[in-house]
Amino acid sequence: MIHSLSMSRRWALRALCGVSLFASVGAAVAQSAYPSRPILMIVPQTAGGTNDIVGRVVSQKLSEVLGSPVAVENRPGAGGNIGTQFAAKSAKDGYTLLMTISSSQAINPALYKNPGFDPVKDFKPIALIGAVPNVLLANADFSAKSMKDLIAMAKAKPGQYQYASAGNGTLNHLLGEMLNSMAGIDLQHVPYKGVAPALNDVLGGQLPLVFASLPSSLAHIKAGKLKPLAVSSPKRSPALPDVPALSEVVPGYTGTLWIGLFAPAGVPAEVQAKLQDAMTKTLAAKDLREKLELQGVEMAAPTTPEQFATLLNDDIARWAQIVKKSGASID
Repeated sequence: MIHSLSMSRRWALRALCGVSLFASVGAAVAQSAYPSRPILMIVPQTAGGTNDIVGRVVSQKLSEVLGSPVAVENRPGAGGNIGTQFAAKSAKDGYTLLMTISSSQAINPALYKNPGFDPVKDFKPIALIGAVPNVLLANADFSAKSMKDLIAMAKAKPGQYQYASAGNGTLNHLLGEMLNSMAGIDLQHVPYKGVAPALNDVLGGQLPLVFASLPSSLAHIKAGKLKPLAVSSPKRSPALPDVPALSEVVPGYTGTLWIGLFAPAGVPAEVQAKLQDAMTKTLAAKDLREKLELQGVEMAAPTTPEQFATLLNDDIARWAQIVKKSGASID
């Protein structure tokens, strides 16, 4: 009887080990087979903006590298918080990614009491793609021909001129507040729900000025429909070499937008590593780099996820100070 019970226990243990081994092998196979179905790339801004333009170019090349479809889905709202929250709460399996910009990840935590996500704890950096300057643009018929003209006009008539942005708390908005503070002027802010409607109203003459990213406005600039007064980067953009940096007129002024890919925290290490490797290959592709550079994107030097995480943390601290000084808040 004792011998029979002992044999039964041994068989039970062997069966249990077999099940455990099968489960482990199954999980390993599932991860090694990643991706086995389409990947969703969340863009938390509207179609036609910088992030959307970059996301669609990158998703196409990433699909080729991974051998699996990567579909872009726009989930705009609340300055990028809606889509970012969705990505943070999605399954931790590598099939939902977040293509986002520094204004959402680094600025929103300072602007919103509760943005609904933690940019550091809820996400893992996959790849830094590049940076773009914003451009201060004027309607083609606006009387100011340069930044010096605009500043002189704004000082002569405080509060009389308005500028559009993609929304409260966006980088476009804060760049205008920085300009007001550093140049001693009072441009009035008019927020829109995305950069496309803001550009449309300036194109139509409803407002004279707009801060917009270079990729979202370059076609209008080249067509002569919008007049670039200055770029927000520390130096002139290669895409607009004749347009001065704002710092040439307002010393110390700078504000660029970076774009990067994140995965929700908790994604298996093997999947995260595969995504990082795929993005390294994607960003090295000559055709992709040419497409993005033509849009005004300044491609980032090869950057490790750890370096990207450091950049994020540094920007969170820097923008928290800028937001506090400006007095801007959303809720």
